[in-house]
Amino acid sequence: MDLEKHPAAPAAPAVPPVAELRASDADRDRIAQLLADALAEGRLTAEEHSERLDTLYAVKTVGELGVLVRDLPAAHAAAWPPGTGAPPPVPAVGPAGGEVETVLAVCSSASRKGRWRPGALIRVVSVLGDVSLDLTQAVFEQRVTEINVNCVLGNVDIVVPENVTLRGYGGGVLGNFEVTDEGVAAADPQAPVVIVRGFALLGNVEGRPKRGARVTDLASRRHDRPGG
Repeated sequence: MDLEKHPAAPAAPAVPPVAELRASDADRDRIAQLLADALAEGRLTAEEHSERLDTLYAVKTVGELGVLVRDLPAAHAAAWPPGTGAPPPVPAVGPAGGEVETVLAVCSSASRKGRWRPGALIRVVSVLGDVSLDLTQAVFEQRVTEINVNCVLGNVDIVVPENVTLRGYGGGVLGNFEVTDEGVAAADPQAPVVIVRGFALLGNVEGRPKRGARVTDLASRRHDRPGG
């Protein structure tokens, strides 16, 4: 008979419910995609989309993210929040299905201006370079255009029409990240939404509307579509 006493095994740490887990960047991207789709489908107004997008980057847990899309059919089809099935994948294309467009400036400069067609998702990389995106005359083919910026020792300047809804989510490390639409005429609910996300490391990222420049292309195309 073994009379030696063995210490009891330590209890396994309790695993918090999925809804209480901290949200990751990928989780936020999935929710942002669902909100963008809902705006494009007309399920959310521009104001509702803006409010939920602000909340998206303020909340901390997966459960809080789920509240933002619980009234959208796409969220139920994709089983969000996770735990009841696989979460929706992060798409490789933008909200309206357009291809990803990349603007790169490494020890150089790059610009987009005039009557160009911005993709639904634009990736901007500036390393010791200057990037200028002028969307004041751009032809928007989708309701939501997202610009993801990585700026290191460089400069990125983004200008949009004054009636576009402009939102910024990012920050600077020994640099500046400033995206604002204050002081300009109220955004047109029929006009596009431009979202700027990213960071500036020892660099500068600036996004602003241009007074007097207004976009009308998207609204006219939506009116001309059958059933629009």
